[in-house]
Amino acid sequence: MSDVKVEAVELEATDKLVMNQVPLSAELSEIGESPLHHADLASIAEHGPQEGGVHFHERKLMGLLTLRCLPSAEQQEMIKSLLGVALPMQPLTSVTTDESTIGKVSVRWVSPDEWLIIIEGDKAFDIESSFHDKLMGHFSLVNISGGTTIFDVSGSHVVEMLKKSTPVDLHASEFPVGKVVSTVFAKSGAMICRLADDQFELVVRRSFADYLWLWIQDASREYGLVVKA
Repeated sequence: MSDVKVEAVELEATDKLVMNQVPLSAELSEIGESPLHHADLASIAEHGPQEGGVHFHERKLMGLLTLRCLPSAEQQEMIKSLLGVALPMQPLTSVTTDESTIGKVSVRWVSPDEWLIIIEGDKAFDIESSFHDKLMGHFSLVNISGGTTIFDVSGSHVVEMLKKSTPVDLHASEFPVGKVVSTVFAKSGAMICRLADDQFELVVRRSFADYLWLWIQDASREYGLVVKA
């Protein structure tokens, strides 16, 4: 763990409260575990059902950053240069790009002054550091990667499964591709984004991940559940 501590000390010397949550040394490279590591989803994907109306995949160990600010024009330009995509300013919208220099970047509108940035886990520290080094003015950027995970659910009956879980109107006319909401899911909560007509992203709290995985299994029982590695 010495590498992690050294990096934190160097950042403190420059008054930056930023710490790399990903281990730096090779011998620690497998220390990270997703909330569902105990479920052995890889084995279920290999040996379980291969056909069904609901498909489930945990997009594990992603980098998630919460940005809070009231961006000026200058801040918006700098944020766009750092992320490779502009912040979505319209309520309940999202943007995604595969053309960023840091790989795939998704930004979800949360509130008039809050956005969720989703990137590869090993890029979170670099982006957080770049924001603090280059973005001027008032803002807050918090790495919430360790407290969250992402479920991708899709399939011909995914909407029916989700209707059992959330009060949100999921009809395509009310919930088009790209829309994002933070809402009740089962007896917990989730940020839901529609990625395609039959594909949704659920950002959920780590502490509720196991409960929601069990809920999705039960809610998908009549349609057939396929786990994707």
